Amino acid sequence: MEEVNLLASLPKTKRNIQKRSEAKDPKVIEESRQYGQMYFDGPRDYGYGGYRYDGRWVPVAKDIVKYYNLKPGDKVLDVGAAKGFLVKDLLSCGIDAYGLDVSKYALQNSEAEVVGRLHLGSADRLPFPDNSFDCVISLNTIHNFTRADAVIAMQEIQRVSKGKSFVQVDSYYTPEQKEIFESWVLTAKFYDYPEGWIELFKEAGYTGDYYWTIID
Repeated sequence: MEEVNLLASLPKTKRNIQKRSEAKDPKVIEESRQYGQMYFDGPRDYGYGGYRYDGRWVPVAKDIVKYYNLKPGDKVLDVGAAKGFLVKDLLSCGIDAYGLDVSKYALQNSEAEVVGRLHLGSADRLPFPDNSFDCVISLNTIHNFTRADAVIAMQEIQRVSKGKSFVQVDSYYTPEQKEIFESWVLTAKFYDYPEGWIELFKEAGYTGDYYWTIID
């Protein structure tokens, strides 16, 4: 396992922490966890506030291809692919890319280029044989499980990958960052300091790479 930042090229997202915190209540959280229209394209209080393709994943796709020395035709799976933006940009790099997401809404509103490449399913029950993919990616998804199910999801990522994989999850380095995170988060069910995540990865037998999404 190695800590590596493969999302360094993404623009910094502007977040109104106070507004989100004031708007949060059990009903908002419940709606967000449906991963439907409100989560992706509804008001910012419920999630993304409009999740649209803008090209920001192009350099991320290129960095993934370069870091893992992927060749044209290599198979890559994006676990938690949403509308398939990263899948689309991996395809443009010559990669045989696929995605999986729990959201029917996201799949039904995906990019035209990825139609037929996105699967409906959950990370803790990946519908693929062992060693199906040259590389497996999962960005900001695994923390949406309970800890027990997150362990299973990591085992699944390990199972379907031929050895190359990268996972990014919500985390924090300080108590102050943890407080900010908890004011913002809607969907995450398990989160921890990096040390806690690394312990979970080891428990799952995960040997791939990882990094953290820090809200500050």
